[in-house]
Amino acid sequence: MTPRMTDHMKRAKAGFEPMFAVETAIQGSTLEPLLIHLIKLRSSQINGCAFCIQMHVAEALKDGETPLRLHMLPAWRESGLYSARERAALGWTEALTRLADTGAPDEDWAAVEAAFDVDERAWLTLSIGAINLWNRVQAGLRVPHATKLPPVQADAA
Repeated sequence: MTPRMTDHMKRAKAGFEPMFAVETAIQGSTLEPLLIHLIKLRSSQINGCAFCIQMHVAEALKDGETPLRLHMLPAWRESGLYSARERAALGWTEALTRLADTGAPDEDWAAVEAAFDVDERAWLTLSIGAINLWNRVQAGLRVPHATKLPPVQADAA
């Protein structure tokens, strides 16, 4: 795959700097880092963003996520590996990532309301919106992904 641009962050620096600030703010929120990784990875899988998939898998592994949970993420609905809170976040992630098809269903929002406080709901929704923007930039410009991951734990699938 040939990149369409390699200097987009430099050329639109004034636009990308606020995006990085949003990411810093999300990291400082009360959302758990591993939950944020799952949100970012699931959205990136749906959007087919190879750059973001590789990056978020690498970050999640580095932060202690298990390889099995990362492998099972596309089938999270059929897996018992995810908590009710994670399931609510993943359902909302899929609903917002596929917004044109889902319309952000009330039942998905009800699961979010049951699992997250009012501030966390705002951060969760912002996090999903942010990764969708990153996916569109990186996939649209065909930014190449790294070809390595950090060393995996003993329970690698």
